[in-house]
Amino acid sequence: MKIISWNVNGIRAAIKKGLLEFIEQAAPEVLCLQETKARREQVDFLLPDYQQYWNAAERPGYAGTAIFTKTQPLGVKNDMGIAAHDREGRVITMEFPAYFLVNVYTPNAKRDLSRLEYRMQWDADFLAHLKKLEKRKPVIFCGDLNVAHQEIDLAHPKANVGNHGFTLEERAGFGNFLQAGFVDTFREFHQEGGHYTWWSVVTNARQRNIGWRIDYFCISAALRPRLQEAFILPTVTGSDHCPVGIVLA
Repeated sequence: MKIISWNVNGIRAAIKKGLLEFIEQAAPEVLCLQETKARREQVDFLLPDYQQYWNAAERPGYAGTAIFTKTQPLGVKNDMGIAAHDREGRVITMEFPAYFLVNVYTPNAKRDLSRLEYRMQWDADFLAHLKKLEKRKPVIFCGDLNVAHQEIDLAHPKANVGNHGFTLEERAGFGNFLQAGFVDTFREFHQEGGHYTWWSVVTNARQRNIGWRIDYFCISAALRPRLQEAFILPTVTGSDHCPVGIVLA
């Protein structure tokens, strides 16, 4: 059971850069996309093996998420049911027999940290959403969480202390997920640094691997025995992010 997550930074642009070819080659059971920047009807996207579920932002060309699945879900719900959060298409919750899968595109705190307070409220509300689901069955959540948790999760931690994506508040927000019992799957297999999922296109940082690990798969502890692999695909281009994924037994 391979599940892949990818912030495509615009699905229409990603299709032109080989998204369909990547899906055919990788053949995930489920694919979660973030920052789609489009509504379903705006995209010529033929994937006969997959059912498609979209959550677009009210603002055109902004944010948005989508899930493509070969397996029929038991149910699908967009957003969290919180008016302050539910206008940007950032959450899709999909129920399968053994677990919930939540695709998330976490808000950015912005360079001037003007959205940091909102971001911290988001983290708290999103964690509450996950824990409510977990009362029913285990949870997998994945996506662009817009935070590097530890110093090994970015190439230049000292220079970025206090910057958006690496503030103490945002890092603590991610830590709260782990304290609540969720497992950062990639760190179960890889304890060393140098593994990143986003690189600035302005400075050609990808060629030099000057990046950040801000895209994650986290799972309920109950699913840990089924976790066989967690991976990052840094050689896959088409976005300023690269795909990440897990394999479950």
